[in-house]
Amino acid sequence: MIGMQYGFTLPADYDMSIIDRRIGDKGPLLDGLPNLGFKAYLSARRSEFGSRDNLYAAFYLWQKPEGASDFLCGPGFEALTGAFGWPQVRTWLVWKAGISPDIAAAAFATREILSTEPYAPLAELRRCESNEAEADLAKGALASVSGFEPTTWTRVRFRLWPEIPEIGKHMQAYRVGHLSLPRS
Repeated sequence: MIGMQYGFTLPADYDMSIIDRRIGDKGPLLDGLPNLGFKAYLSARRSEFGSRDNLYAAFYLWQKPEGASDFLCGPGFEALTGAFGWPQVRTWLVWKAGISPDIAAAAFATREILSTEPYAPLAELRRCESNEAEADLAKGALASVSGFEPTTWTRVRFRLWPEIPEIGKHMQAYRVGHLSLPRS
């Protein structure tokens, strides 16, 4: 599995209702996409939940790398980059992904990106991150993804929630505007 995220920082005076409409219009287009675990269409408003900026972002959980590749080479991503520019697309190898049967109730998301110290015991870190993901599911998260990126030596903790949780110092919170899921 692969976790993937890109995002756009928008001007402070940007009309975020434009993003809300875009998510409403475009979101359902990826419902049932092959190899997709889920796609969370995300937004954050400046000063809401501690966000410093207006943000438009997406987080994906891909079951297979071909799904990410097909999406990035496809017309949907081409349209997105035509509207908002060429983003940095971050990817992580998934160490742990847990998804509740109630995932469709997700209204909020949190994301933390953590640095990994040089020569850190990766097997132990993976075990700790997996335990952290399980603990967040037990606390009410509807999805919990922990991953690792060995080029920049970062780890990601992405969670979907029914209610906004307490926001940590290095955490970005988002509203979930739409959630694309595999077909049942």
